[in-house]
Amino acid sequence: MRKRFGIDIDGTVTCPSALVPFINEGFGLNLTLADVKEYDLNKVVNVSQEKFSKWFVENEPVIYEESPLAEGAETILNMWKKEHELFFISARGSHLLENTKKWFNKKGLSYNHIELIGSHDKVAAAKLHQVDLFLEDKHDNAVMIHEECDIPVLLFNTPYNQDPIPKGVVRVNNWYEANTWVKNWLK
Repeated sequence: MRKRFGIDIDGTVTCPSALVPFINEGFGLNLTLADVKEYDLNKVVNVSQEKFSKWFVENEPVIYEESPLAEGAETILNMWKKEHELFFISARGSHLLENTKKWFNKKGLSYNHIELIGSHDKVAAAKLHQVDLFLEDKHDNAVMIHEECDIPVLLFNTPYNQDPIPKGVVRVNNWYEANTWVKNWLK
């Protein structure tokens, strides 16, 4: 029963704490992932949106090239690749496609398609590619994708996505739990 999975990259395939060392170095801080209680990072860093955006754009290619994989992501994704289609849909800008493909190749990850949409609104891409399931770390994305596409969404549990979730959005703590959920869903 081949399915098409829509999968976010940052904070889902990459370790959710991947940005933290870069933020600490860039802003002279000593944060941990536990300190990141909201997705809007300029508030966490306590700088203006403009200052944070400027810093992020300047550092984005290096951050993406050096981000570590989330634990279990390589094992589970390479296992899924044998039975399902993997469509990675990310808010990264399209100008980062080559950096992103280079990172996937370096990490040994296979994919059927990578779509860098340049915004957090992934509903249109999920509909366009007719995904059957989505994996995400951003709370409002998970809820919107579930509600507008009427598909299950696995929300990777982090300190920054703790708002309540509707039925149909399922919290998972890691890729192994995601795999267990998928196996049960496919039965």
